[in-house]
Amino acid sequence: MTRRTRRRFLEESMLATAAAALATPGAAVRADDDDSSSSPNERLGVACVGVRGRGGSHLNFFAGRKDTEVVAIVDVDDSVLANRAKQVGQRQGREPQRYVDLRKAFDDPRVDIVSIATPNHWHALAAIWAIQAGKDVYLEKPVSHNVSEGRRIVEAARKYNKICQTGTQSRSNPGMQAAIAHVRKGGIGHVDVARGLCYKRRKSIGPRGRYDIPENIHYNLWLGPAPEAPLTRPRLHYDWHWQWPYGNGDLGNQGIHQMDIARWGLGLDQLCQAVMSYGGRLGYEDAGDTANTQVVILDYGDRTLVFEVRGLETGPLTRSRTGVEFQGGKYRPKIGVIFEGTDGYVVIPSYAGGAAFDRDGKMVQEFKGPGSDSHHFANFLKAVRSRKASDLNADIEEGHLSSALCHLGNISYRLGEMLPVSEVAKRVAKVDSRDNNGDTLERTLEHLKANGLSLDKVRLQTGPVLRFDPSSETFVQNEEADRMLTRQYRAPFVVPPAGQV
Repeated sequence: MTRRTRRRFLEESMLATAAAALATPGAAVRADDDDSSSSPNERLGVACVGVRGRGGSHLNFFAGRKDTEVVAIVDVDDSVLANRAKQVGQRQGREPQRYVDLRKAFDDPRVDIVSIATPNHWHALAAIWAIQAGKDVYLEKPVSHNVSEGRRIVEAARKYNKICQTGTQSRSNPGMQAAIAHVRKGGIGHVDVARGLCYKRRKSIGPRGRYDIPENIHYNLWLGPAPEAPLTRPRLHYDWHWQWPYGNGDLGNQGIHQMDIARWGLGLDQLCQAVMSYGGRLGYEDAGDTANTQVVILDYGDRTLVFEVRGLETGPLTRSRTGVEFQGGKYRPKIGVIFEGTDGYVVIPSYAGGAAFDRDGKMVQEFKGPGSDSHHFANFLKAVRSRKASDLNADIEEGHLSSALCHLGNISYRLGEMLPVSEVAKRVAKVDSRDNNGDTLERTLEHLKANGLSLDKVRLQTGPVLRFDPSSETFVQNEEADRMLTRQYRAPFVVPPAGQV
């Protein structure tokens, strides 16, 4: 089997798996989740935009209820578009209209709701255009490709009085809600540090080069707001996450979920006062741009949010910063959040819940609940019916703030210089050290050493400490950093500036 054939086989297998879910009646909705109305007068028409990967979950939910119908699907991959249309038709009894250009779907008068699961660089413009066309929007994370885009979606939703839910489904899961409530009511005392973890193995995406565009792809529409450029990675789909024009690295991919949970638990309703990041794309050379090893420190004055990305082989985090051992494999997270309080810890290793520990590491309370994302979709529909954004568990502004924290970390990283580890330690020492950042760096270096990297030779891309004004959402006297809050757009795929949505 050739490399190209194997890749096609894997992609077809992914589609087949999703097809099986779509073909199973009731697979998306548990009995206690289905609060839908049986009245045909209340049936909402849905257009799903971007249906290859995560979009399959959107189709699975909306095609499985009595009060919604998928009337349109949009994708720039002709093969995916045809397969998904047939799958949805088998599920709900009627095939949706197929569109390659999302603007035509937004003109369809049958569409009340637009759900979006495109690559990141399309998220904001797709949402804004849908809102301007009079649709309510369910938007996958991160809601934006840069900081400015997120605020523009908030402006659009408020201006046109539209419901816009962010796809951070943990906010609708009962176990997670209980865990966060425990943190915020003082269950572990005063919490001054939250630590997000994304220890997720990512392998090379192949050499940088110039590759043929697959015949089934409408590449101009795939690029959309991004610059005109050839395909420089072997695989078009998914691996865009690791190139800056389209993705935001694992910080803005998997990590956005944990960033959102950490910010939620700390009760932070604005962006930070300062940010600093360091790391690198280490262990291999490939077509990727983004970091596969990264630490982000977000300073809120009296609280600190730390985020760690590790894309090389690693074990779970086993101890707190004070040396307390987390109990059992279940609560030694590789992907999760740790809240560190004066009276103990809350460890969240999943989307569904977690557990509280005292200062000696003894579990004192466990928070459990179903982790189905159907709760989150159902919450969105509740707000669509009530016309109250306050009914949303993850209103678009929540999505903007959590996404923007990821973008701020990446801005510091991208403005960084290559430094030996001894100099990185000096830079880290300049940041508020409430979370014992020296320990974070030390563990990061141990991780690199365990992956065969010589610390004498390693150079880490080390960003400056960037001061930030959360009220204006701009950097303090730093024009270079401010320019990275937005991007140059390729006409006609232009995200409108402030005040012009």
